[in-house]
Amino acid sequence: MSISLVGKSIGESATLKLNETAAILRAKGEPVIHLGGGEPKTKPPIDALVAAAGLLNSGEIRYTPAAGIPALKQAIIRYTDEFYDRTVETGNVIASGGAKQAVMVCLQAILNPQDEVIFPVPYWVSYPEMVKLCGAVPVPVRAADGSFHPRIQEIERNVTSYTKAVIINSPNNPSGVMYADEFIKDVVELCEDRGVYLIMDDIYHRLVFDGKKAANCYRYARDLSENSKLVVINGVSKQYAMTGFRIGWAIANRKLIKVMTNIQGHQTSGPSALCQHAAVAALNGIQSSVESLRLTLENNRNVMMARLESFDGIKATKPDGTFYCFVDFSHYNKDSTKLAQFLVEKVRVVTVPGVEFGMDGHLRLSTCGSIKDITEGIERMKWALDPNAPNELYIGDHKLVRDWM
Repeated sequence: MSISLVGKSIGESATLKLNETAAILRAKGEPVIHLGGGEPKTKPPIDALVAAAGLLNSGEIRYTPAAGIPALKQAIIRYTDEFYDRTVETGNVIASGGAKQAVMVCLQAILNPQDEVIFPVPYWVSYPEMVKLCGAVPVPVRAADGSFHPRIQEIERNVTSYTKAVIINSPNNPSGVMYADEFIKDVVELCEDRGVYLIMDDIYHRLVFDGKKAANCYRYARDLSENSKLVVINGVSKQYAMTGFRIGWAIANRKLIKVMTNIQGHQTSGPSALCQHAAVAALNGIQSSVESLRLTLENNRNVMMARLESFDGIKATKPDGTFYCFVDFSHYNKDSTKLAQFLVEKVRVVTVPGVEFGMDGHLRLSTCGSIKDITEGIERMKWALDPNAPNELYIGDHKLVRDWM
């Protein structure tokens, strides 16, 4: 069978594969705890569900404009004005099948083979693969001090004549850290000075803890004309717990949005009409569900951090936002893939190997689950890894006996 070079270079999504693994184990009746997922357990806003049900009952679910229905574009414009203090027009907006597609069509619109795209380490698992799908070169930049906060000088040192874009995800998946306003300011100015695109993946920007607030990139831009190479990505998946609806968007200059629309039109013809109407209702409806989710996640983070403190030898950085905690488990095993497999096999706890995010020895742990899942999941992990733990552990009525230490 003949497979393209690009096709051969693309690996499967580690996070989606783990979701599949967890589902298979649950279907078999296994007492699996999924600490790897990035999906809130809360329900979508009732406004979104009612809107989707209403359209479904009407039977009028048809093709839509490739860049999104006018009502969704208007809702996105209002959202951008409210949360970014930035007024844009319909020509600056494209709605896509999730924030992931918005990023993808943006990259397809701007990249040529051998172009380079810079992003900090740790990074979302899909960034390198999306860049490679365009025939371009991913350039991950790791902080010299081993932290989750690269310095602007480290980003700048990796800018070459081939650099076409920088991607910044803050708050960050998988670390949960939020880059400082000063860093965002410096990145905006660097990209403007060098004439490269800056893609701000702001999908978690409302899920921030401890009274903090995500940086507004528009505040630091000197050029907000139609020549601007600043692109802001967002969506309903995370903040509204609407992961399965697959609606995201991008804000950018008109020319880029037009090209992205052309590409998307040939890819999918545009997002689902049903899901777009649900997204409109979520964006325009009562917003209390977002704050409720944020508070739940902040509390879950606090519980997880307290539990992780019982481990010897691990390093856990307190997340500023998102659903995640990115923990250094290299004291137990520097190979994060083997460690994640070990935890699934021995205690049925699903985590995501840090190597998928550019930092081996780490595991991404999710705070999306219940307090019970977090508490019991960390307890199982500690039992599996701590040589001083008791030799036996009960999971329900099932007794586990440790035979690997």
